[in-house]
Amino acid sequence: MKTAKQLERYFKGAANHWRISILLIVAKDEGITVDGITQRLNGNFKTISQHTKSLVQAGLLNKKYQSQMVRHSLSPYGKAFLNFMKIF
Repeated sequence: MKTAKQLERYFKGAANHWRISILLIVAKDEGITVDGITQRLNGNFKTISQHTKSLVQAGLLNKKYQSQMVRHSLSPYGKAFLNFMKIF
């Protein structure tokens, strides 16, 4: 069982409409880059980059360096969090 502090970190990490959208996109396209996410959301690269960084810090996203690209995937907690959100 997770502690209240750990749960708070996950909830705060996803407490933004951009971040929720990013989680949903990454769930559909594992390995997507920030550039790909930015194009899908029609957003600003710097903004999307900052939100993906927050999701990584919250433990909801993983990032993997591949050459000059950084690919993103859901962490196990990110997957569980999305399943939780689908209940509502």
